[in-house]
Amino acid sequence: MITNGSSRFAYIDNLRLLMIIFVVMVHLAVTYSGIGSWYLVDSTELGAESLVFFGLFQSFTQAYFMGFLFLISGYFVTKSYDKKGPKKFLKDRFIRLGIPTLIYMLVIHPFIVYVLLGNMWDRPVFIKYYLVYFFSLEFLGESGPLWFAFALLLFNCFYVLYRKINKIYSSSTKKELPDWKAAIMIILLISIVTYIVRLVQPIDTAILNMQLCFFTQYIALFILGIKAGKYDWFSKLSYPIGHKWFLTALIPGILCWIVLMIGGGALDGGFDLYKGGFNWQSAAYAIWESFTAVAMSIGLISLFKEKYNRQSNLIKSLSDRSFTVYMFHAPIIITISLILMNVHMHPILKFLAACVIGFPLTFFICNYIRKIPVLNKIL
Repeated sequence: MITNGSSRFAYIDNLRLLMIIFVVMVHLAVTYSGIGSWYLVDSTELGAESLVFFGLFQSFTQAYFMGFLFLISGYFVTKSYDKKGPKKFLKDRFIRLGIPTLIYMLVIHPFIVYVLLGNMWDRPVFIKYYLVYFFSLEFLGESGPLWFAFALLLFNCFYVLYRKINKIYSSSTKKELPDWKAAIMIILLISIVTYIVRLVQPIDTAILNMQLCFFTQYIALFILGIKAGKYDWFSKLSYPIGHKWFLTALIPGILCWIVLMIGGGALDGGFDLYKGGFNWQSAAYAIWESFTAVAMSIGLISLFKEKYNRQSNLIKSLSDRSFTVYMFHAPIIITISLILMNVHMHPILKFLAACVIGFPLTFFICNYIRKIPVLNKIL
């Protein structure tokens, strides 16, 4: 999540900003759909149109957006390691990833649970609540959205270990961009391992707030990001090829999702079949999800590199604040959702209203959070 100020990588900064906007949107979508896990749910029984709208938006976005963040995070790992060395590299990663995670665990999450969502007439004295929360080590599983930063820190630690062990690590920066056959093999590999993992760790289960059901994709794309950075694959990716991948993920991919949902009975309440287990629905969903992750990654990189490799002053300002938004958006959008709780609206309209209110307010507040002493050193 380190912003690179070079204009050469403006498209990556723009993509990172877009993915973080999607993070906020997905959390608001969970609030008004009840599909997934979040601090607050303001949802009644969904009608067919709401079920399709939220189901498609959340499923399609979840299929690729976090994996894509791991991909572009991995892109800068090798060059950063080679420039800084292992000690400075790890120190920098702990400051940029570890400290924000601890702040979320120890400050932001307790604030949300105790102040925003706690029943003021039925809760223990704060110091008692906090001491139990801390000394029971409950905080280790309460990283909220910062699970990503925690996981990325772990991935970087494993990378350092790999470089330490692999003394004959090749410094060559020449390797051809993998072709479509290699992409298909990667998709199949991710699909198979994901399906196997979900036999024991289905969707909606987590260990220390990490949903291992998605981690096969995350690890694979992080490694691909490292390879892409080392061999400069992003610059070699042509727009026509990437455009085809993007359209395939977007149009046939969405149609496949609809067929899967209808054919498997998910729209009639049978979505649990896709979460894991020894059945064709789980296997088919893992294949669709893995294809979407790889196809959208190729498509978005080529599209933004060709069309959006520049930033206006406004976009640059928003991009610079993207990680701050990622870190602090939860209490802000929860407050907005609480205010809107008694407003009677269609779930889709309420979701859209929360987005319209939430985005400018979140970026506005985060602009001032970045100026707080100490925080301005890590954000």
